[in-house]
Amino acid sequence: MRIDSERKLDFDDVLIRPKRSRLKTRAGVDLVRTFKLPHGKGPLVGVPVIAANMDSVGTFNMARALSEHQMFTAVHKYYTIEQWQEAKLPEHAFVTFGMESVDKITDTLKKLGRTRLCLDIANGYTEMFVDLIRDIRAANPDIVLMAGNVATPDMTEALILAGADIVKVGIGPGSVCTTRMMTGVGYPQLSAVIECADAAHGLGGLICADGGCKTPGDVAKAFAAGADFVMLGGMLAGHTEALSDDQLAKIKDGDNTLEYYGMSSATAMNRYSGGVAKHRAAEGRVQQIQYKGDVAQAV
Repeated sequence: MRIDSERKLDFDDVLIRPKRSRLKTRAGVDLVRTFKLPHGKGPLVGVPVIAANMDSVGTFNMARALSEHQMFTAVHKYYTIEQWQEAKLPEHAFVTFGMESVDKITDTLKKLGRTRLCLDIANGYTEMFVDLIRDIRAANPDIVLMAGNVATPDMTEALILAGADIVKVGIGPGSVCTTRMMTGVGYPQLSAVIECADAAHGLGGLICADGGCKTPGDVAKAFAAGADFVMLGGMLAGHTEALSDDQLAKIKDGDNTLEYYGMSSATAMNRYSGGVAKHRAAEGRVQQIQYKGDVAQAV
């Protein structure tokens, strides 16, 4: 083992030092940005905030709500093709896949008429993942491809060179993620953003800071650190747009406590994968969310 003794930082470790500005009011700030892509057919235009691809965040309703403000949503991967076709979502929505075959991913994108793909796996450090990105890009040269997660410059460069336009950066910083505790793997998020942004921008690529933002100030710090996009999970969980019809019905009937959980948690794997596989452990906790009136609070 080699110990890296250089200090690494999380969002709580820093503040943004103010400097003089010619702006007369914050209302004069234009949040819409135009991004040139290294591979896909661009440009990509919008407010660079993305709802996370979790079933308790990245819903169809969330995509519709955020698109009104030109923000993006990585829609979770548990909707069917039929549900997608009925939803008729705006262009700001990304279709999410894990480790699936290139043929299945390509066929689904064509059936849905979508050109924005979020390729999301827990460990972006495998050659198999890099090969998948390369094959997807070869089969779909014009799509916008966001892929991850990684947390170091070398793999950021590898994913961009393989065909990713946007690299998702962050291992373990999420509010309900226990990857660091369960595996000992991770990297302080602010430093990861700084280092990966530098690597990506040197190749004309982009990064999305995924995880660790608990407040609007953290989002500002992520952008200051070089992030092109910021992905939010916990900050959007519990909003009406993130809830299913069944959950909304529970609240209407007076049951004010719901669950927000990581997609590598036992809750998620029991729901979608038939349980936790013998070769792995759950890497996410369950957070209780309680409604008091129309306001959701973590408990």
